[in-house]
Amino acid sequence: MSRTALAPRLLQLLPGLFLFGIASSLMIRAGIGIAPWDVLAQGIAQRSGWSFGLASNLVSIAVLSMWWPLRQRPGLGTVLNALLVGPSAQCGLNLIPAPQGLPMQLLLFAAGLVLLAVATGLYIGAHLGPGPRDGLMTGLHARTGRAIWKVRTLIEASALAVGWWLGGNVGPGTLAFALLIGPLCGITLPLFDRDRRHPPAATASLPDQAPK
Repeated sequence: MSRTALAPRLLQLLPGLFLFGIASSLMIRAGIGIAPWDVLAQGIAQRSGWSFGLASNLVSIAVLSMWWPLRQRPGLGTVLNALLVGPSAQCGLNLIPAPQGLPMQLLLFAAGLVLLAVATGLYIGAHLGPGPRDGLMTGLHARTGRAIWKVRTLIEASALAVGWWLGGNVGPGTLAFALLIGPLCGITLPLFDRDRRHPPAATASLPDQAPK
């Protein structure tokens, strides 16, 4: 990919990864339950004494190492995801105070959930490689032939169970995340998809050609 083509994708990817970490920190500070992978990172952080950001990075790197036997190839976005989301989340945790009262907890969680969907649309829409967890899911799907939803459910349930056992925060917010993140990303993914908004010149010149 040329520098001219790469630059706008990076300008979309990097804010997306930063906002993803901030969104995670908002939901963590809300204190009513968090996403399964964050439960795992939080549990590891509590047991080890590490910061959440470091634990999140180490989880991402561990997941990325599982790509090798699955013959998955990481992209630039995959590597940046593994390295940048953790520090961004830790930055948010350092700056965002815990809310007082249930209404503020709900508001903070809702803001984090919506922001996470926007961030997901941004970084996936840049098309510079899936996140470590997404690549693990698609790799296992390709190798086992199991349906995507079954593979994702198994992976996230395992992360959730281990994280809960380690002391991560599982609550109503965890269930809300599971139910709402899919529909929300269904809105943001097409909205920020660069290849959909900026098709290649050869395709753009054929308006009657069906999109691939």
